[in-house]
Amino acid sequence: MIEKSDLQAAVGSGLLTEKQAATLISLSDSRRGARENLAPGDEPFELFKGFNEIFIVIGLLILSFGWMGVAALALGDEIIDLKRYTVVVALIGAAILWLLSEYFVRKRRMIAPAIALSVMFAGNAAFGLLATMTHPFMIAQNDYSSAPLPLLLATLSLLVYWWRFRVPFALAMIAVGLFAVAIVFIASRGGEVREISDLFLLSADGPFALITLILGCLVFSVAMLFDMSDPHRVTRRAANGFWLHVVAAPALINTIALTLMESDAFSILVWVLGFFAIVAIIIDRRSFLITAIGYVVAISATVFDGDGAALTILMLGIALLLLGAFWEQIRATLLHLLGGFLPLNKLPPSHG
Repeated sequence: MIEKSDLQAAVGSGLLTEKQAATLISLSDSRRGARENLAPGDEPFELFKGFNEIFIVIGLLILSFGWMGVAALALGDEIIDLKRYTVVVALIGAAILWLLSEYFVRKRRMIAPAIALSVMFAGNAAFGLLATMTHPFMIAQNDYSSAPLPLLLATLSLLVYWWRFRVPFALAMIAVGLFAVAIVFIASRGGEVREISDLFLLSADGPFALITLILGCLVFSVAMLFDMSDPHRVTRRAANGFWLHVVAAPALINTIALTLMESDAFSILVWVLGFFAIVAIIIDRRSFLITAIGYVVAISATVFDGDGAALTILMLGIALLLLGAFWEQIRATLLHLLGGFLPLNKLPPSHG
Protein backbone atom coordinates (compact mmCIF):
# COMPACT_ATOMS: atom_id res chain seq x y z
CA MET A 1 0.00 0.00 0.00
CA ILE A 2 1.44 3.36 -1.07
CA GLU A 3 1.48 5.94 1.74
CA LYS A 4 1.86 9.72 1.61
CA SER A 5 5.51 9.43 2.60
CA ASP A 6 6.09 7.31 -0.52
CA LEU A 7 4.52 10.01 -2.68
CA GLN A 8 6.66 12.65 -0.99
CA ALA A 9 9.73 10.57 -1.78
CA ALA A 10 8.57 10.21 -5.38
CA VAL A 11 8.22 14.00 -5.64
CA GLY A 12 11.67 14.47 -4.11
CA SER A 13 13.24 12.09 -6.61
CA GLY A 14 11.53 13.76 -9.55
CA LEU A 15 9.37 10.74 -10.39
CA LEU A 16 6.18 12.73 -9.76
CA THR A 17 5.41 16.42 -9.74
CA GLU A 18 3.75 18.01 -6.72
CA LYS A 19 0.54 18.48 -8.74
CA GLN A 20 0.49 14.82 -9.76
CA ALA A 21 1.04 13.69 -6.16
CA ALA A 22 -1.71 15.98 -4.86
CA THR A 23 -4.10 14.74 -7.54
CA LEU A 24 -3.32 11.13 -6.67
CA ILE A 25 -3.91 11.77 -2.97
CA SER A 26 -7.21 13.50 -3.71
CA LEU A 27 -8.34 10.61 -5.89
CA SER A 28 -7.38 8.07 -3.21
CA ASP A 29 -9.27 9.99 -0.52
CA SER A 30 -12.40 10.28 -2.67
CA ARG A 31 -12.39 6.56 -3.48
CA ARG A 32 -11.71 5.54 0.11
CA GLY A 33 -14.98 7.07 1.24
CA ALA A 34 -16.93 4.45 -0.68
CA ARG A 35 -14.67 1.48 0.11
CA GLU A 36 -13.20 1.85 3.59
CA ASN A 37 -16.20 0.25 5.29
CA LEU A 38 -16.47 -2.65 2.85
CA ALA A 39 -15.62 -6.12 4.06
CA PRO A 40 -12.84 -7.87 2.11
CA GLY A 41 -14.28 -9.28 -1.09
CA ASP A 42 -17.48 -7.23 -0.92
CA GLU A 43 -18.80 -5.75 -4.15
CA PRO A 44 -18.36 -1.94 -4.39
CA PHE A 45 -21.61 -0.08 -5.01
CA GLU A 46 -22.13 3.66 -4.88
CA LEU A 47 -25.12 5.74 -5.99
CA PHE A 48 -24.14 9.02 -4.35
CA LYS A 49 -21.35 10.41 -2.19
CA GLY A 50 -23.38 12.70 0.04
CA PHE A 51 -26.63 14.55 0.47
CA ASN A 52 -25.33 17.45 -1.60
CA GLU A 53 -25.56 15.18 -4.63
CA ILE A 54 -29.20 14.39 -3.81
CA PHE A 55 -29.75 18.14 -3.42
CA ILE A 56 -28.36 18.73 -6.91
CA VAL A 57 -30.41 15.87 -8.41
CA ILE A 58 -33.59 17.41 -6.99
CA GLY A 59 -32.53 20.71 -8.53
CA LEU A 60 -31.99 19.01 -11.89
CA LEU A 61 -35.44 17.41 -11.73
CA ILE A 62 -37.11 20.72 -10.91
CA LEU A 63 -35.12 22.37 -13.70
CA SER A 64 -36.26 19.74 -16.19
CA PHE A 65 -39.92 20.13 -15.23
CA GLY A 66 -39.57 23.89 -15.47
CA TRP A 67 -37.95 23.59 -18.89
CA MET A 68 -40.76 21.39 -20.17
CA GLY A 69 -43.33 23.84 -18.83
CA VAL A 70 -41.66 26.83 -20.46
CA ALA A 71 -41.36 24.93 -23.74
CA ALA A 72 -45.06 24.05 -23.64
CA LEU A 73 -46.02 27.67 -22.95
CA ALA A 74 -43.82 28.89 -25.78
CA LEU A 75 -45.55 26.49 -28.16
CA GLY A 76 -49.02 27.67 -27.21
CA ASP A 77 -51.66 26.61 -29.70
CA GLU A 78 -49.31 26.51 -32.68
CA ILE A 79 -49.10 23.00 -34.10
CA ILE A 80 -48.25 23.76 -37.73
CA ASP A 81 -44.47 23.64 -37.20
CA LEU A 82 -44.59 21.17 -34.33
CA LYS A 83 -41.79 18.95 -35.60
CA ARG A 84 -39.50 21.89 -36.30
CA TYR A 85 -40.26 23.31 -32.86
CA THR A 86 -39.56 19.94 -31.23
CA VAL A 87 -36.15 19.77 -32.92
CA VAL A 88 -35.23 23.21 -31.55
CA VAL A 89 -36.41 22.33 -28.04
CA ALA A 90 -34.53 19.01 -28.08
CA LEU A 91 -31.31 20.61 -29.38
CA ILE A 92 -31.42 23.36 -26.75
CA GLY A 93 -32.14 20.75 -24.06
CA ALA A 94 -29.23 18.60 -25.26
CA ALA A 95 -26.87 21.59 -25.16
CA ILE A 96 -27.95 22.51 -21.62
CA LEU A 97 -27.59 18.92 -20.40
CA TRP A 98 -24.17 18.65 -22.06
CA LEU A 99 -22.91 21.81 -20.33
CA LEU A 100 -24.28 20.67 -16.98
CA SER A 101 -22.53 17.32 -17.50
CA GLU A 102 -19.25 19.06 -18.23
CA TYR A 103 -19.43 20.69 -14.80
CA PHE A 104 -21.06 18.09 -12.56
CA VAL A 105 -19.63 14.95 -14.19
CA ARG A 106 -16.23 15.83 -15.64
CA LYS A 107 -15.24 18.58 -13.23
CA ARG A 108 -17.02 17.69 -9.97
CA ARG A 109 -17.15 13.91 -10.66
CA MET A 110 -20.48 13.52 -8.89
CA ILE A 111 -22.19 10.14 -9.09
CA ALA A 112 -25.91 10.79 -8.55
CA PRO A 113 -26.01 13.89 -10.81
CA ALA A 114 -24.15 11.88 -13.46
CA ILE A 115 -26.86 9.21 -13.38
CA ALA A 116 -29.64 11.81 -13.46
CA LEU A 117 -28.05 13.75 -16.32
CA SER A 118 -27.48 10.61 -18.39
CA VAL A 119 -31.14 9.63 -17.93
CA MET A 120 -32.26 13.13 -18.91
CA PHE A 121 -29.96 13.19 -21.94
CA ALA A 122 -31.31 9.83 -23.11
CA GLY A 123 -34.92 10.93 -22.57
CA ASN A 124 -34.33 14.22 -24.37
CA ALA A 125 -32.74 12.46 -27.34
CA ALA A 126 -35.51 9.87 -27.54
CA PHE A 127 -38.19 12.55 -27.27
CA GLY A 128 -36.70 14.74 -29.98
CA LEU A 129 -35.97 11.95 -32.44
CA LEU A 130 -39.24 10.08 -31.94
CA ALA A 131 -41.30 13.27 -32.21
CA THR A 132 -39.63 14.32 -35.46
CA MET A 133 -39.09 10.99 -37.21
CA THR A 134 -42.08 8.81 -36.30
CA HIS A 135 -45.62 8.90 -37.65
CA PRO A 136 -48.14 9.07 -34.76
CA PHE A 137 -51.07 7.94 -36.89
CA MET A 138 -49.18 4.81 -37.98
CA ILE A 139 -48.23 3.99 -34.38
CA ALA A 140 -51.86 4.44 -33.31
CA GLN A 141 -52.68 1.69 -35.82
CA ASN A 142 -49.95 -0.59 -34.36
CA ASP A 143 -47.58 0.17 -37.24
CA TYR A 144 -44.15 0.69 -35.63
CA SER A 145 -42.11 0.75 -38.83
CA SER A 146 -41.08 4.38 -38.26
CA ALA A 147 -39.87 3.85 -34.66
CA PRO A 148 -36.70 1.67 -34.84
CA LEU A 149 -34.50 4.26 -36.59
CA PRO A 150 -35.09 7.14 -34.13
CA LEU A 151 -34.66 4.74 -31.20
CA LEU A 152 -31.37 3.54 -32.68
CA LEU A 153 -30.18 7.12 -33.22
CA ALA A 154 -31.14 8.00 -29.64
CA THR A 155 -29.12 5.02 -28.40
CA LEU A 156 -26.14 6.07 -30.53
CA SER A 157 -26.36 9.62 -29.17
CA LEU A 158 -26.22 8.17 -25.65
CA LEU A 159 -23.14 6.21 -26.72
CA VAL A 160 -21.50 9.52 -27.69
CA TYR A 161 -22.51 10.89 -24.28
CA TRP A 162 -20.90 7.90 -22.55
CA TRP A 163 -17.76 8.26 -24.67
CA ARG A 164 -17.36 11.83 -23.44
CA PHE A 165 -18.38 11.51 -19.80
CA ARG A 166 -17.84 7.80 -19.05
CA VAL A 167 -20.96 7.49 -16.87
CA PRO A 168 -21.30 3.75 -16.09
CA PHE A 169 -25.08 3.95 -15.75
CA ALA A 170 -25.27 5.26 -19.32
CA LEU A 171 -23.91 1.92 -20.54
CA ALA A 172 -26.85 0.13 -18.92
CA MET A 173 -29.24 2.48 -20.72
CA ILE A 174 -27.44 1.85 -24.00
CA ALA A 175 -27.96 -1.88 -23.51
CA VAL A 176 -31.65 -1.31 -22.71
CA GLY A 177 -31.88 0.91 -25.78
CA LEU A 178 -30.56 -1.89 -27.97
CA PHE A 179 -33.16 -4.24 -26.51
CA ALA A 180 -35.87 -1.68 -27.27
CA VAL A 181 -34.64 -1.21 -30.84
CA ALA A 182 -34.61 -4.97 -31.47
CA ILE A 183 -38.07 -5.52 -29.97
CA VAL A 184 -39.66 -2.60 -31.81
CA PHE A 185 -38.00 -3.66 -35.06
CA ILE A 186 -39.44 -7.17 -34.79
CA ALA A 187 -42.81 -5.73 -33.78
CA SER A 188 -42.76 -3.56 -36.90
CA ARG A 189 -42.24 -6.70 -38.97
CA GLY A 190 -45.41 -8.35 -37.70
CA GLY A 191 -44.39 -9.60 -34.27
CA GLU A 192 -46.67 -8.97 -31.32
CA VAL A 193 -45.97 -8.86 -27.59
CA ARG A 194 -49.18 -9.80 -25.81
CA GLU A 195 -47.64 -10.12 -22.35
CA ILE A 196 -44.28 -9.29 -20.83
CA SER A 197 -43.59 -13.02 -20.49
CA ASP A 198 -43.51 -13.26 -24.30
CA LEU A 199 -40.13 -11.49 -24.18
CA PHE A 200 -38.64 -14.38 -22.20
CA LEU A 201 -40.59 -17.53 -23.13
CA LEU A 202 -38.92 -19.43 -25.93
CA SER A 203 -42.24 -21.20 -26.51
CA ALA A 204 -44.04 -17.90 -27.20
CA ASP A 205 -44.93 -16.73 -30.69
CA GLY A 206 -42.28 -14.65 -32.39
CA PRO A 207 -38.49 -14.42 -31.96
CA PHE A 208 -38.56 -11.96 -29.06
CA ALA A 209 -37.23 -14.40 -26.46
CA LEU A 210 -34.45 -15.64 -28.75
CA ILE A 211 -33.36 -12.07 -29.50
CA THR A 212 -33.47 -11.27 -25.78
CA LEU A 213 -31.26 -14.27 -25.06
CA ILE A 214 -28.74 -13.33 -27.77
CA LEU A 215 -28.54 -9.71 -26.65
CA GLY A 216 -28.21 -10.86 -23.05
CA CYS A 217 -25.19 -12.96 -24.03
CA LEU A 218 -23.63 -9.98 -25.84
CA VAL A 219 -24.18 -7.61 -22.91
CA PHE A 220 -22.78 -10.19 -20.48
CA SER A 221 -19.70 -10.61 -22.69
CA VAL A 222 -19.05 -6.86 -22.74
CA ALA A 223 -19.53 -6.73 -18.97
CA MET A 224 -16.94 -9.47 -18.54
CA LEU A 225 -14.48 -7.56 -20.73
CA PHE A 226 -14.76 -4.60 -18.37
CA ASP A 227 -14.51 -6.84 -15.29
CA MET A 228 -11.48 -8.77 -16.52
CA SER A 229 -9.68 -5.54 -17.38
CA ASP A 230 -10.03 -4.43 -13.75
CA PRO A 231 -10.07 -7.53 -11.51
CA HIS A 232 -9.36 -5.54 -8.33
CA ARG A 233 -12.24 -3.16 -9.15
CA VAL A 234 -10.50 0.10 -8.47
CA THR A 235 -11.41 1.95 -11.68
CA ARG A 236 -14.59 3.04 -13.43
CA ARG A 237 -14.41 -0.03 -15.67
CA ALA A 238 -15.67 -2.13 -12.76
CA ALA A 239 -18.70 0.14 -12.42
CA ASN A 240 -19.33 -0.25 -16.15
CA GLY A 241 -19.33 -4.01 -15.69
CA PHE A 242 -21.64 -3.75 -12.68
CA TRP A 243 -24.42 -1.93 -14.54
CA LEU A 244 -24.09 -4.13 -17.62
CA HIS A 245 -24.51 -7.23 -15.44
CA VAL A 246 -27.68 -5.69 -14.01
CA VAL A 247 -29.10 -5.48 -17.55
CA ALA A 248 -27.73 -8.80 -18.81
CA ALA A 249 -29.01 -10.92 -15.93
CA PRO A 250 -32.78 -10.62 -16.56
CA ALA A 251 -32.32 -11.15 -20.29
CA LEU A 252 -29.88 -14.03 -19.99
CA ILE A 253 -31.15 -16.00 -17.03
CA ASN A 254 -34.88 -15.32 -17.10
CA THR A 255 -35.30 -16.37 -20.71
CA ILE A 256 -34.21 -19.85 -19.65
CA ALA A 257 -35.72 -19.84 -16.16
CA LEU A 258 -39.18 -18.62 -17.13
CA THR A 259 -39.33 -21.03 -20.06
CA LEU A 260 -38.65 -23.88 -17.65
CA MET A 261 -41.21 -22.55 -15.18
CA GLU A 262 -43.82 -22.30 -17.91
CA SER A 263 -43.23 -25.94 -18.81
CA ASP A 264 -43.28 -27.00 -15.11
CA ALA A 265 -39.68 -28.22 -15.34
CA PHE A 266 -38.83 -26.96 -11.87
CA SER A 267 -36.20 -29.60 -11.15
CA ILE A 268 -34.26 -28.52 -14.24
CA LEU A 269 -34.79 -24.89 -13.25
CA VAL A 270 -33.05 -25.49 -9.94
CA TRP A 271 -30.01 -26.90 -11.73
CA VAL A 272 -29.96 -24.01 -14.23
CA LEU A 273 -30.15 -21.37 -11.51
CA GLY A 274 -27.50 -23.29 -9.59
CA PHE A 275 -25.20 -23.09 -12.63
CA PHE A 276 -25.72 -19.35 -12.98
CA ALA A 277 -25.14 -18.97 -9.24
CA ILE A 278 -21.77 -20.68 -9.68
CA VAL A 279 -20.94 -18.32 -12.54
CA ALA A 280 -21.91 -15.31 -10.40
CA ILE A 281 -19.76 -16.56 -7.51
CA ILE A 282 -16.75 -17.18 -9.76
CA ILE A 283 -16.90 -13.71 -11.32
CA ASP A 284 -17.80 -12.29 -7.87
CA ARG A 285 -20.89 -10.43 -9.04
CA ARG A 286 -23.74 -10.51 -6.56
CA SER A 287 -25.50 -7.92 -8.73
CA PHE A 288 -25.69 -10.42 -11.59
CA LEU A 289 -27.38 -13.06 -9.46
CA ILE A 290 -29.69 -10.88 -7.37
CA THR A 291 -31.04 -9.03 -10.42
CA ALA A 292 -31.79 -12.27 -12.21
CA ILE A 293 -33.38 -14.04 -9.26
CA GLY A 294 -35.32 -10.94 -8.26
CA TYR A 295 -36.78 -10.73 -11.74
CA VAL A 296 -37.65 -14.43 -11.73
CA VAL A 297 -39.47 -13.99 -8.41
CA ALA A 298 -41.36 -10.93 -9.64
CA ILE A 299 -42.46 -12.58 -12.88
CA SER A 300 -43.34 -15.90 -11.29
CA ALA A 301 -45.44 -14.16 -8.64
CA THR A 302 -47.38 -12.09 -11.17
CA VAL A 303 -47.52 -14.23 -14.32
CA PHE A 304 -47.41 -17.85 -13.23
CA ASP A 305 -49.65 -19.60 -10.74
CA GLY A 306 -49.39 -22.89 -8.92
CA ASP A 307 -47.59 -24.65 -6.11
CA GLY A 308 -44.44 -25.09 -8.19
CA ALA A 309 -43.89 -21.35 -8.56
CA ALA A 310 -44.43 -20.77 -4.82
CA LEU A 311 -42.00 -23.56 -3.93
CA THR A 312 -39.42 -22.14 -6.34
CA ILE A 313 -39.67 -18.70 -4.74
CA LEU A 314 -39.19 -20.24 -1.28
CA MET A 315 -36.11 -22.16 -2.43
CA LEU A 316 -34.63 -19.08 -4.08
CA GLY A 317 -35.05 -17.09 -0.86
CA ILE A 318 -33.26 -19.79 1.15
CA ALA A 319 -30.50 -20.03 -1.44
CA LEU A 320 -29.88 -16.27 -1.40
CA LEU A 321 -29.59 -16.20 2.39
CA LEU A 322 -27.09 -19.06 2.36
CA LEU A 323 -25.05 -17.45 -0.41
CA GLY A 324 -25.05 -14.11 1.39
CA ALA A 325 -23.75 -15.77 4.56
CA PHE A 326 -21.07 -17.98 2.98
CA TRP A 327 -20.27 -16.26 -0.34
CA GLU A 328 -16.52 -15.85 0.21
CA GLN A 329 -16.02 -19.35 1.59
CA ILE A 330 -17.90 -20.90 -1.34
CA ARG A 331 -15.98 -18.74 -3.81
CA ALA A 332 -12.61 -19.67 -2.32
CA THR A 333 -13.50 -23.36 -2.65
CA LEU A 334 -14.66 -22.99 -6.27
CA LEU A 335 -11.55 -21.05 -7.30
CA HIS A 336 -9.36 -23.67 -5.64
CA LEU A 337 -11.13 -26.50 -7.48
CA LEU A 338 -11.25 -24.72 -10.85
CA GLY A 339 -7.95 -22.86 -10.64
CA GLY A 340 -6.43 -24.96 -13.39
CA PHE A 341 -9.17 -23.99 -15.83
CA LEU A 342 -9.82 -20.34 -14.93
CA PRO A 343 -7.71 -17.22 -15.63
CA LEU A 344 -7.41 -16.35 -11.94
CA ASN A 345 -5.30 -13.27 -12.71
CA LYS A 346 -8.31 -11.82 -14.54
CA LEU A 347 -10.76 -12.52 -11.71
CA PRO A 348 -11.17 -10.70 -8.38
CA PRO A 349 -8.92 -12.27 -5.71
CA SER A 350 -10.52 -14.52 -3.14
CA HIS A 351 -10.64 -13.45 0.50
CA GLY A 352 -12.26 -16.62 1.84
